[in-house]
Amino acid sequence: MSKILVLYYSSYGHLAQMADAVAEGARSAGAEVDVRRVPETAPAEVAAAAGFIADQSHPLIEDVGELANYDGIIVGAPTRFGRMPSQMAAFLDRAGGLWFTGALNGKVGGAFTSTASQHGGQETTLFSILTNLLHFGMTIVGLDYGFAGQSGVDEVKGGSPYGATTIADGDGSRMPSPVELDGARYQGRRIAELANKIAAPTPAREAETA
Repeated sequence: MSKILVLYYSSYGHLAQMADAVAEGARSAGAEVDVRRVPETAPAEVAAAAGFIADQSHPLIEDVGELANYDGIIVGAPTRFGRMPSQMAAFLDRAGGLWFTGALNGKVGGAFTSTASQHGGQETTLFSILTNLLHFGMTIVGLDYGFAGQSGVDEVKGGSPYGATTIADGDGSRMPSPVELDGARYQGRRIAELANKIAAPTPAREAETA
């Protein structure tokens, strides 16, 4: 089975909840899953004044080289003016060596995000993440319309064919809804299912190692 990394940044806990749901979905497909968060780069006094949640249960990832240890990488980050935040960008910007050696070529990737409003830049933020993953040579899996929950206007909800999303409201008071968490689980499962197929030993590989 495949080994999946759910890599995220979260200021107020919305993306941490989504990351857990993504991981749950990937595990349901039999994958081994790690959930890690990237380091905070904002000064401590700025983060404290903004009310960032400092005590988060998932361990930090410090070495970008660890990305090469996984068959699939699912990246989650909130929007900052329609793009990924500097914390996630700073971490991915250190992956030049992985790009140069092709260490991530052929691995499976995906993205998820949150915004304050329904029109706050969810899709452009997802693309800012996916652009990195495509440059790394990864195969992208979004939130396909097999997840019917993202359709309809009966309630406020996130969701995009490019990745799972949630809406936090302007004051951050709205946490991910059951539908949004189900979308994250669905995407995690789909990514793990594909990664399982890619990572699975083929008869030719088995013969080579016999």
